[in-house]
Amino acid sequence: MKAELRQNPASTLFATPQNSNISSTLTLGGPLSNLDGACIEKLLLHCANALENNDVTLAQQVMWVLNNVASSIGDPNQRLASYFLRALISRASRLCPTTLNFNNATSDLYQRLMSVTELAGYVDLIPWHRFGFCASNSAILKATQGFSKIHVLDFSITHCMQWPTFIDALSKGSERAPSLRISVLSWRPLVPPLVNVSIEEIGLRLSSFAKIKDVPFEFNVIEVGLSTIPQECEFNYDLLLRQLNPSTLKLRDDEALVVNCQNWLRYLPDEHFDSSYLQNNSCRDSFLDMIKSLNPCVVTVVDEDCDLGASNGLGPRISTCFNYLWIPFDALETFMPKNSTQRIEFEADVGHKIENVIGFEGIQRIERLESCIKFSQRMGSKGFFSLPFCEETTKEVKLLLDEHASGWGMKKDEDMLILTWKGHNSVYASVWVPNREFRENSIPN
Repeated sequence: MKAELRQNPASTLFATPQNSNISSTLTLGGPLSNLDGACIEKLLLHCANALENNDVTLAQQVMWVLNNVASSIGDPNQRLASYFLRALISRASRLCPTTLNFNNATSDLYQRLMSVTELAGYVDLIPWHRFGFCASNSAILKATQGFSKIHVLDFSITHCMQWPTFIDALSKGSERAPSLRISVLSWRPLVPPLVNVSIEEIGLRLSSFAKIKDVPFEFNVIEVGLSTIPQECEFNYDLLLRQLNPSTLKLRDDEALVVNCQNWLRYLPDEHFDSSYLQNNSCRDSFLDMIKSLNPCVVTVVDEDCDLGASNGLGPRISTCFNYLWIPFDALETFMPKNSTQRIEFEADVGHKIENVIGFEGIQRIERLESCIKFSQRMGSKGFFSLPFCEETTKEVKLLLDEHASGWGMKKDEDMLILTWKGHNSVYASVWVPNREFRENSIPN
């Protein structure tokens, strides 16, 4: 099954090109369907180069070859190629709208709204999310030990799926469970996974679970006023940051404040905008400054270990993205049928990320991942100090990984824990404090 472009008025794109040199040159090794990942990557880079040089003819020829390679139910490289092809067509449609009219090329990447139960199964498929949940929860429990009240500012995209296990862990303490307050924003980036219930409903479900576990619980939704902003200005982080202050966050002096960032910082632009509020800072740096000013007892940050920053050109971005996002496709191949609906939906969500990384530029390109090395340097420059994970946390993460395919592993890189697949870095988890005194008090002598 080749990559399909439904409702595509420019069907001539995939007609055999008059000059077939590109296809004959790149298929000397055998049939198109047998091309390995390295050859597919070269094809993608050829297409990127053609698009950047406005060479529509060459781009058309390379896309024809890619269309005969890509398959949404093929091997991991073919499945991955199908989403890169969609992203390149999306980009081409904006570059040459009259010659290559592909406005509907990716419209069939349907994003289904999941139920909460389906979301739980989604995050359990591979340890992409659970790894960060487990490492962060253990670090938060250690940092807040002895406090009677805990307040978590939760910046994440997974609809509070992290917190049932944390509530359960609080309930199993030797003493009476501390009270827990979780605050979330009323707004999140429109990225997968998406659910069919409101954040308020999720809060009610967490409250019910906490009551069963006998954990005093409060759930706050911080209204940040972005829901009324027109769609074209949806990612108005300047306005978002203006509203994140002690008053709107409803901070209380008698609570241990925790800031939890799960796959969140990547969506904060790193460019410097003309804004009196940002004061020549990027949104990402301004967010970290705001967090530091709150003086939390601990900050947990989890994100994908890949460098897709603002300065990367299209070619390097494609190469980095292809060699990184191969990981979930390959991991799912080890235990799920090729035609599994759950697998196809998970891969489609990765496909949305690929389309944004490859198909868009400027403020519209919201997927701006930062490697763990660069992120660590950024945190140090902002005055944060890293904390190592304790042995108990490491053991808990290892137990989690034992429930998944043998290709998953974990390594330590300075104070960070890094999830790996067949030795390749995938997700990092880190713990930070806003000053040296917190660090000295948190590390046993």
